[in-house]
Amino acid sequence: MTYTVNCSILLTELPLLERPAAAKAAGFDAVEFWWPFETSVPADAQITEFENAITDAGVHLTGLNFNAGNMPGGDRGLTSWPARSTEFQDNIDVVAGIGERLGCKAFNALYGNRIDGESAEKQDAIGAENLAAAAKGVARIGGTVLLEPVSGAPKYPLLTAEDALKVIARVKAESGVENIKLLADFYHLAVNGDDVESVIENHAKDFGHIQIADNPGRGAPGTGTLPLGEWIARSRELGYTGYIGLEYKEPQETAFSWAIREHASR
Repeated sequence: MTYTVNCSILLTELPLLERPAAAKAAGFDAVEFWWPFETSVPADAQITEFENAITDAGVHLTGLNFNAGNMPGGDRGLTSWPARSTEFQDNIDVVAGIGERLGCKAFNALYGNRIDGESAEKQDAIGAENLAAAAKGVARIGGTVLLEPVSGAPKYPLLTAEDALKVIARVKAESGVENIKLLADFYHLAVNGDDVESVIENHAKDFGHIQIADNPGRGAPGTGTLPLGEWIARSRELGYTGYIGLEYKEPQETAFSWAIREHASR
């Protein structure tokens, strides 16, 4: 199984730039990150420091989020946020540049919360425009923009796979881009009550990425009740060939115990 460690939610006991090396020490060759900077256009020195942490660790960056705002404060993306649309657009070239230098091809654009005082229609129009711009921006490096349903954010409008797929269809129809795909986070889909088995049966071959966590608790695989192994296996059978993102909460000392057990049982 080809796993990639999300170093923005795992190994958080360590400073961010030490996490790629810790993932490598734990036996993984691939990592992914949420946006690791405070601004959409960080200083060149900050970007170089981040890129060096990846390359020096000897791991591959497989996924990177566009700037999603203040995530701890409740933000969930700038894509459909009218007042920060320019900020999102300024972020595109920075993201594509990091992707080009590190060989990363998958870029998650969190859609954004509904904003008080702004109509859903206006936000969705801006969201579609910005997703198209992002797709065009990363197309030059062979990249794909990912769009995901999210749980635990009351004002985030994309809750099911169908919600996200409708936005993706709109972006493709209006702009002609093709490099935008669903990020199937099995945890978020399950928590939101989506029919994960049906989503897999109908769309697995077209998934842009898969992420996992168990439920309840968003913990490591095996700490909850979700049949993650079965869902992954079925997605593979139906044509998904990409990485499986490990995006769960677990202390560093036990973060990958399940993977060790899984490997030993083979």
